[in-house]
Amino acid sequence: MEIVAYGVLADEEPLLREAFDSAFAGRHELRCLRLFLDGDTAPTAAGHEIVLSGVNDTLDAGVLRTLAEGGTRVIAQRSTGYNNIDLATARDLGMTVARVSYYSPYAVAEFAWTLALAVDRRIVRAAQRTRDFDFRLDGLMGRDLRGRTAGVVGTGKIGAAFARIAHGFGMRLLGWDVAENPDCLALGMNYVPREELFAEADLVSLHVPLLPDTHHLVDAESLALMKDDAILVNSSRGGLVDTGALLETLRSGRLRGVGLDVYEEEAGVFFLDKSLEVMTDERLARLMTFGNVLVTSHQAYFTRDAVGQIARTTVTNIEDYVAGRSGENVLVGPGTD
Repeated sequence: MEIVAYGVLADEEPLLREAFDSAFAGRHELRCLRLFLDGDTAPTAAGHEIVLSGVNDTLDAGVLRTLAEGGTRVIAQRSTGYNNIDLATARDLGMTVARVSYYSPYAVAEFAWTLALAVDRRIVRAAQRTRDFDFRLDGLMGRDLRGRTAGVVGTGKIGAAFARIAHGFGMRLLGWDVAENPDCLALGMNYVPREELFAEADLVSLHVPLLPDTHHLVDAESLALMKDDAILVNSSRGGLVDTGALLETLRSGRLRGVGLDVYEEEAGVFFLDKSLEVMTDERLARLMTFGNVLVTSHQAYFTRDAVGQIARTTVTNIEDYVAGRSGENVLVGPGTD
């Protein structure tokens, strides 16, 4: 059969095809599309039993019904997050939905630290200056992280990897999660209420999934608790941060810096070239005006190691479906009721 993949990035496609060819050896064909899956593009999936989706595809009730009417029975999401998929509708339509429940946590944790250090040491401003042969140090003073406090919001695999790096810097560790991670406790992490973490941390890094309970976890109240010179990093999901509240905080001159690899309204913007268009998202445009804010385009996961693992797991999910198995990555389908 022919399997269609949406929102495939240029650097991702070779790894996806490599995993696909290795597993299926010509038994199935892969069609990679750059366009994203949404209400306008869903009809292009007609005749494809298996569809591969990404985090910036829109799989709401309408899109899923269009896919089902066209013969799609399986959605294989090429990511851990799946908040873009209406699972209840998928279940009602008898569809199978699978995801990649695990890939290299180091890719995201290391990138979160890249953002934190770039913000703290003013790397972007310094690089822009030196390109113009301006070698002044005015406004570039950073600070040591050793001895300061890192607040890790979410201490699963990625949060734990982030904490190990913080421990290597010699930082005090605070954690918040629904369950304590023994690996983090072994590092000396102290689990505290969320309010205490925000109030005491010099650096707050977010590593929780986007769920109804975590939507706008970082709101006006949380931001008000943070130190005036704290750093906030989000490499998880954009919806964890209330952008309006963050803008108000920045306008008031608070926070040393913010590193964002995700943005709550990133769909339709991230992964696309908008350089020749007027940026109609006023909040995103406003974020870009702050010199202490660094925004990247949801690239924390984007290493060869992680993307290769995502591709191989996606292929495994397809193999499980074809063989009639319900693997650990299945969110909706046989064996999940």
